[in-house]
Amino acid sequence: MITIRAAGKADISKIEEIAKKTWPIAYKEVISSEQIRYMLDLMYNKAKIEAAIQDPNQAFWLAEKQGETLGFCGIEVHNPTSEYLRIHKLYVLPDTQGLGIGKLLVEKVMGEAQSHGLHLLHLNVNKKNKAYYFYQKLGFKIDREEVIDIGNGFVMDDFVMVKDLS
Repeated sequence: MITIRAAGKADISKIEEIAKKTWPIAYKEVISSEQIRYMLDLMYNKAKIEAAIQDPNQAFWLAEKQGETLGFCGIEVHNPTSEYLRIHKLYVLPDTQGLGIGKLLVEKVMGEAQSHGLHLLHLNVNKKNKAYYFYQKLGFKIDREEVIDIGNGFVMDDFVMVKDLS
């Protein structure tokens, strides 16, 4: 049975480990290995993860089975505006994809949004990432396209997707 629980400071290394195992596979045909390394260092360093865990408007949720962490999501309430809950990150170990873990994480996020009185989910997904189809299947719709300069000569070329929970 898969359980979802809130992550704490003691779970930072688990989040880093899943990101490092997932990104090279998820993005190998989407962005360069140099950009993968750059973004992992930028977004998944201990200080960034700890800051998000300690921020009262953010949370990380871990998907676990028999004590093994299989995936995670990172969220933030009231982002980009007060009526939204933003999914910043959602990754499931490659060898456990297709087992419904990502869907369970999104369902947890939906419940979290509703507990805050929010009815809109918001996320970015790379235009070439296969996860786009996963989000589309769960009812997310493209709101717009966005290119974000993340430094070091790299950009994120994304769809911004929204799901209405009302």
